[in-house]
Amino acid sequence: MDEMNARRIVLLGKTGAGKSSLANSIFGEDVFKISHCSTSEKSLSRAETKYVNGKSLMLIDTCSFLDTCGSEVLLNTELLRCITECAPGPHAFLIVLKVEKFTEHEQDVIRQICRHFSEDALKHAAVVFTHGDQLPEGTEIQEFVSQNKALGDVVGKCGGRCHVVDNKYWRNNGDDDYRSNEFHVGKILSTIDEIIEVNQGCYYSNAMLIAVNREIEIKEENIGQSSGYKSLNQCRKDAKTSVLATLVIRLAGVATGVLLGAFLGVTKLVVTSSNTEFSDAAQRGGVEGFLIGLNAAAGADNPIDAIQRTAEAVMNPNSRIGSAPGVGAIKDQPKHQQ
Repeated sequence: MDEMNARRIVLLGKTGAGKSSLANSIFGEDVFKISHCSTSEKSLSRAETKYVNGKSLMLIDTCSFLDTCGSEVLLNTELLRCITECAPGPHAFLIVLKVEKFTEHEQDVIRQICRHFSEDALKHAAVVFTHGDQLPEGTEIQEFVSQNKALGDVVGKCGGRCHVVDNKYWRNNGDDDYRSNEFHVGKILSTIDEIIEVNQGCYYSNAMLIAVNREIEIKEENIGQSSGYKSLNQCRKDAKTSVLATLVIRLAGVATGVLLGAFLGVTKLVVTSSNTEFSDAAQRGGVEGFLIGLNAAAGADNPIDAIQRTAEAVMNPNSRIGSAPGVGAIKDQPKHQQ
């Protein structure tokens, strides 16, 4: 399967939202295992690539690092797994929500997405609602969205892109085109095309994704040179596995960097600054701290050593990464024409 040229699509949402079922509906077959349990070792993030309508599509079904359940180490590991799988960056995000009241719980999903990636990620996103059978008879998803201002604002930030599916009751509904998964999957695929077109063929990326992809490419080249018989796809897979294992070891340093970086970013602001300015400063500081932790913890022998190295690096102004790439859309390089 051609993973190098695949369109990378990340599915985001909390446990039970229906991400795996949605991925299976898009692929037209049961590729992802459905898990109704909370975050555990049995429900880890996974990437699969299939040809859909003649196009190579990689779906990254994320374990819910957006949840508050599970151990912090596992959740952070899953965030790193997602970043590694979708590097150098996803072409689109599908934010998966249930058709239900849009409460603080659901709003937290959006806040977490913006915290882990950035609000710019929403320019590459569409909202997909599951459990479509909960829609009142004759109601379309746009009308449902319009009934809640907060939800309407979220969809608006995603360019007004929203869809609905029902993986249980809408599989074989020939009487009503609107209540048909086949109809809506076609619309979702068209929206993915639209997102890529609107962003001029660019994928979303940020400093974290760029840093991780750089490590993957170095490892990929080393594997290719030492194992000439492996395909490019296999070299890429092996490189991702190796880099993820290294990142998990350095997780303590990365987490410390993000925390201290966000804190120091906020303390640079005056007391009269707005909440938005505080949020932006924390995000910028967190990204910078991630990169510092990534580098500082590289030579660490254990988590305590990684934390100490990162703390010293973050607190030392001379170690700051001032030229780190920012957030936004990046055109694929010739090596990965996607």
